[in-house]
Amino acid sequence: MPSAQAVKAEIKREKYKQLYKRVLKSTVYALIIVSAIAVLIATLLLPVVQITGTSMEPALNEGDIVLLVKYGSPQRGDLCAFYYSNKILIKRVIALPGDYVEIDAAGTVYVNGEELDEPYVTEKAFGECDIEFPYQVPENQYFMLGDKRETSIDSRSSVIGCIGKDQLVGRIFFRIWPLEEMKLID
Repeated sequence: MPSAQAVKAEIKREKYKQLYKRVLKSTVYALIIVSAIAVLIATLLLPVVQITGTSMEPALNEGDIVLLVKYGSPQRGDLCAFYYSNKILIKRVIALPGDYVEIDAAGTVYVNGEELDEPYVTEKAFGECDIEFPYQVPENQYFMLGDKRETSIDSRSSVIGCIGKDQLVGRIFFRIWPLEEMKLID
């Protein structure tokens, strides 16, 4: 027959096991809920994208990781991500719906007859272009160009064309990686 002390020790162990199971269960539930919320936020509000390619240099480099915002309409000069052929591409908004775009042989861009100030472009180029100018941006679409004009495939090519609102993933607003270049993107 077990002693009273052995019985108390066994009861204490059983209570500890039950407490341990409850704490473990509530921790797992909390982690699942936090993970689900993080996935919803990342999917619905603040997607994270890694840059591939060099068409946005020097503003964004291959391998950079950026945070997007999904709300609001893009404005001229914004860096935006959009879906194209099961990929996410990053380009800069040059013209809004209804605007007229013209690009001369030297690569200077005019929107509604005014030369566009483009300090982010290091070398102007006409690039690959098969559309006729002046070009009017269709309703609910955006004319987008890469910053590295000589190699970027963008709205100048009828293959990609203007980007519809329904193709937009979001506007880039923060560079997360590399850490030494972490900053808000204008």
